[in-house]
Amino acid sequence: MIEAENLTKFYGAKPAIQDISFKVEKGEILGLLGPNAAGKTTTMRILTCFFPATSGSAKVAGFDVFKESINVRKRIGYLPENVPLYTDMFVSSYLNFVAQVKGIPLRNRKKSISRVIDYCGIGEFSRVIIGKLSKGYRQRVGLAQALLNDPEVLILDEPTVGLDPKQIIEIRNLIKNMAGEKTIILSTHILPEVSMTCQRVIIINQGKVVTIDTPENLNKKLRKSVELELSIEGQPDDIIKCLKDVKGVLSVTKKEDSHENVSSYLIESEKNLDIRKDLSKIIVQNNFGLLEMKSIDMSLEDIFIKLVTEEKGEY
Repeated sequence: MIEAENLTKFYGAKPAIQDISFKVEKGEILGLLGPNAAGKTTTMRILTCFFPATSGSAKVAGFDVFKESINVRKRIGYLPENVPLYTDMFVSSYLNFVAQVKGIPLRNRKKSISRVIDYCGIGEFSRVIIGKLSKGYRQRVGLAQALLNDPEVLILDEPTVGLDPKQIIEIRNLIKNMAGEKTIILSTHILPEVSMTCQRVIIINQGKVVTIDTPENLNKKLRKSVELELSIEGQPDDIIKCLKDVKGVLSVTKKEDSHENVSSYLIESEKNLDIRKDLSKIIVQNNFGLLEMKSIDMSLEDIFIKLVTEEKGEY
């Protein structure tokens, strides 16, 4: 559905992006992740025909973004970081204006506007001046304008930036509900946003692709050990000594959240060795009470910092 190959963009003598290549499958939500000024917005502007790349090629829905930009524009919805709203217009008037700009036939215009108003949950605000809406509802109006032409592809640049936690959840749910129906590229530097919304992630740093994969696969590839958290009833010193005797355990650390006779412990073990059965067995044999055992995954923050730090080290 979306193909980018060796996209490069120079601003003067300075490259904003270099040799960016990736594919997005139909119905997939792809996260474009990177620090500020990494090249995310530049990449999205090329894909939306906002401006051309210096070199490389890109296709959206089978159409070349450089040679067939009109066909591309008909098939995409774009929500830039700064939502293009006319704050002195009513919501319904603004959407009608956008529908005209997008060339939606008059006979279909009312139905299209009604559809996006309902979908984005802004029905009660259709006769409200945009400037009087909260930022969260202005963002919903921005998403509504992107959906007006019922596009096959959605390009969303920082769709939740500046929103409060409740508004972020609302916008995130709207986006997730479109998975499978629309192909979506979601740009953000808010790390939890990607793991909660996207099926795959592209990490860009200093204008270059650092990696492309699922958050789960990145976790597996980058982990050098396995971490477990256990909640155990018993004397901490005896428990720690007991756990360290299990083959494959690299370290045992008691957390500072113990209460009464129950404490939590972080155990680091060898990467390719599953020690959960051995841990359970030795805990029971020593008459300790095993209340909980769970794996601890690397957070997307950990993955991002590790990859970006490694990338910087190559320069």
